[in-house]
Amino acid sequence: MKAITYLAAFTLGAAAMVSSAFSKELEGWSTDLEKAFAQAKKDKKPVLVEFTGSDWCAPCIAMRKNVFSKKEFVDAASKKFILVELDFPNGDKELKKKNEPYAEKYKIEGFPTVILFDEKGKEFTRFSASDYPKVDAFLKHLDEALAKKDLD
Repeated sequence: MKAITYLAAFTLGAAAMVSSAFSKELEGWSTDLEKAFAQAKKDKKPVLVEFTGSDWCAPCIAMRKNVFSKKEFVDAASKKFILVELDFPNGDKELKKKNEPYAEKYKIEGFPTVILFDEKGKEFTRFSASDYPKVDAFLKHLDEALAKKDLD
């Protein structure tokens, strides 16, 4: 019986640590899309929005760990984009409810989805973030998307 009690305590403690690690806001990222759009107009800079399920979506968790939380990614991407994370965690119903209108408005069908908007708030591309699971590949794709946008 003692072993079960210890196991239960360990499991609950580990779950609390994992959920708190994933609910933490990413450094260099905004969580307010309207403020980001206002900043984009002011700075004449496009906006990168990542739609994620940070505590339940395995590809989202991998992208956060391997790309979005990396200093080299944030430093490089934030020179060209305003970065926004819209999270839909199962562990935070209030945050999920707050972001739900954006998922509906932009017709998000899966996670992790990235949408790139120009400085006026017009979408110019979208893709699955997990198609580019490494910092260099993701940054290269962003550069290609910006080059293509400028040709249109």
